[in-house]
Amino acid sequence: MTTAHDTPPPTATGPLADLRVVEMGQLLAGPFCGQLLADFGAEVIKLEAPGVGDPMRQWGREKPYGKSLWWPVVARNKKSVTCNMRTPEGQELARDIIGRSDIVVENFRPGTLERWNLGFDELRADNPGLIMARVSGYGQTGPYSSRAGYGSIGEAMGGIRYVTGDPDNAPSRAGISLGDSLAAVFATIGVLTALHSRSVTGRGQLVDAAIYESVLAMMESMLPEWAVAGYQRERTGSVLPNVSPSNVYPTRGGEMILIAANQDTVFARLAAVMGREDLVSVPRFADHAARGENMEELDGIIAAWTADLDTEELLQTLHGGGVPAGRIFTARDMFDDPHFAARDAIVRLAHRDFGEFPTHNVFPKLGDTPGAVRHLGPELGEHNDEIYRHLLDLSDDRRADLARRSII
Repeated sequence: MTTAHDTPPPTATGPLADLRVVEMGQLLAGPFCGQLLADFGAEVIKLEAPGVGDPMRQWGREKPYGKSLWWPVVARNKKSVTCNMRTPEGQELARDIIGRSDIVVENFRPGTLERWNLGFDELRADNPGLIMARVSGYGQTGPYSSRAGYGSIGEAMGGIRYVTGDPDNAPSRAGISLGDSLAAVFATIGVLTALHSRSVTGRGQLVDAAIYESVLAMMESMLPEWAVAGYQRERTGSVLPNVSPSNVYPTRGGEMILIAANQDTVFARLAAVMGREDLVSVPRFADHAARGENMEELDGIIAAWTADLDTEELLQTLHGGGVPAGRIFTARDMFDDPHFAARDAIVRLAHRDFGEFPTHNVFPKLGDTPGAVRHLGPELGEHNDEIYRHLLDLSDDRRADLARRSII
């Protein structure tokens, strides 16, 4: 069952093309959820502050022409509509759009929407099928819920910061906005689950996705390791404790590759391609537990072998022997790699400022109803006329008056 609304534009394709999503909030945690839904065809209407827009329009290390290279990616497939939700008139416009929609995604601090008269209970009274995904640092309840919560803080609280990096240094970050992205992925899972429930019950529901809990969900057996065994995971650099061989090894060209051969049968294959079948029968390396206890010695033996081989020769040898191994890819490597090309992992679209613009494709790949990158991030307010004129049926004079007073 879906909420009644206008037929999506002809450009909408994909398995979610019958859904309309209103995206509120900014930066990454909420907007990445909106991007994932848009990638599979949902009509995502992003509400932005007039004249300012989402700060992601300015974020990013490299800004050719003074413009963000991040915005075209995180806002791809979306429609931009300006709406000043801090004003009663803007709140009413947002409520009208939401009343014609299936899903709301937001990542303001808990309580913000309630102050704007846009709380879930109020919205659901007008639209019983509405699903609202609320992404926040600590969740909508609990003693920390009102705190400001960025992704980095959620990563620390969820446990991943403590175990990331070299043991001799302070905890490291992953190099990407991991906490925000994980929360967005879990919010998307929650939305899709709620949609399935709505198809049975006819009612929408709230999806509460906290950043710290999304990180915690990835922490494997960390909790029972402490509670049952009294073991606290620590930072271990490029290795996993008691899992060997699984590490980064040098090549003759000065590069580094990853080899993961910790399973008994796979270690036997590695020993064979090394010409060191004797290693399998050495008690120190005979099974998974023994190799873990003698990791440093085994890594030294493997590194001495890899350092005498060129990278490509080494990889061909390992792949030919059925040993999992690979380069540590940079962006340049991805553009040059034949597997990326064969699977269309990178797509290129025309951008008004940057020309040909590459971005990662839509994942996962669906066999019958795949998603697609239909267009890159829009200009601020690019779809005002489409939404306010055609969806809400506001007159030209009304739209002009709202724009003059910076409501839209």
